[in-house]
Amino acid sequence: MKKALLALLISGATIGAASAQVEIGLKVSPSVTNLRVDSPSAYSFVNESAKASIGGGLIVDYFFGENYAFGTGLELTGKGGKISYLETTTTGQQQRIEQKISLQYLQVPVTVKLFTNDVATDTKVYFQLGGSLNAAIAGRINGDKRYLDPATGQETKGSKHVIIPDAALRAGAGVEYQLGQSTKMIAGVSYHRGLFNIDRYFDKERGFTDIELKNSEFALDLGIKF
Repeated sequence: MKKALLALLISGATIGAASAQVEIGLKVSPSVTNLRVDSPSAYSFVNESAKASIGGGLIVDYFFGENYAFGTGLELTGKGGKISYLETTTTGQQQRIEQKISLQYLQVPVTVKLFTNDVATDTKVYFQLGGSLNAAIAGRINGDKRYLDPATGQETKGSKHVIIPDAALRAGAGVEYQLGQSTKMIAGVSYHRGLFNIDRYFDKERGFTDIELKNSEFALDLGIKF
């Protein structure tokens, strides 16, 4: 009985190892990003416009079935956008102030990829669902590393305007084309919805209350797996 059980376990492990497959590649992701804002009406925060960014990094797909994979990797990407808000001057008048916030993040995707069978010769469609763990590593305000607040005259580092950690939900779809025995081309689109309120400046430096800034990103994912 023990020998039979041991043989069964060894057989299962062997089949699992044979079916498991890791595919590694690189990608580049041009994107459009913006900041979702929310605030009390007294501050009147507004999302003025999006910004074009570009990112890229390492793709790692660990297949645990013929058409199912755990998708991860390491990405460097830009995020941010232009916002504006009402500032009360020393004379009691209100003035609208704009900030163009540019951020860089390191990201680790934590997703599941689902692949169809071939929809055309050597071509599969994939769907990707999950999230990512993100960390802000750099920031600029209005194109500069330091920001001089026109209301207070205080200078701060752009990287200090946001908290470091963030997390996002991610959904995407695309096609994967087999070029050779192990080479595959990838083209897809994805949406990344930030979950954390990343603001630190308005809360800590200005004493504004109930201000929320959250990341959003639409990306075009172009890559190659080897």
